[in-house]
Amino acid sequence: MIRRVMANCTVTDSARAEDWYARLFDREPDARPMAGLIEWDFGAGGGLQVWSEPGRAGRSSAVLEETDLDAAAAHATRVGIAHDGPQPGGGARILQLTDPDGNQVVLVGV
Repeated sequence: MIRRVMANCTVTDSARAEDWYARLFDREPDARPMAGLIEWDFGAGGGLQVWSEPGRAGRSSAVLEETDLDAAAAHATRVGIAHDGPQPGGGARILQLTDPDGNQVVLVGV
């Protein structure tokens, strides 16, 4: 039985990616299991791994549930992450973000 999911985004530059994701999540990574891999843990719901693999970088997407999409958009603006604001999408409101490698991170309002 599957109990937990870890989304994964591949990047070219782990330091640049760590800076971007740490600003997005407003905290440093929770783990560094091996060279080139950093992780943020979101509790029972799963987490996000950011993996340095230049040959596959920029082809990932992650969908993360967010309890306050407007606050998340305001936070992203404050920390310098560009976006077009919350939009309708898939029957909910979403905030589409793109990391420095072109990976899509979509926050879905719940």
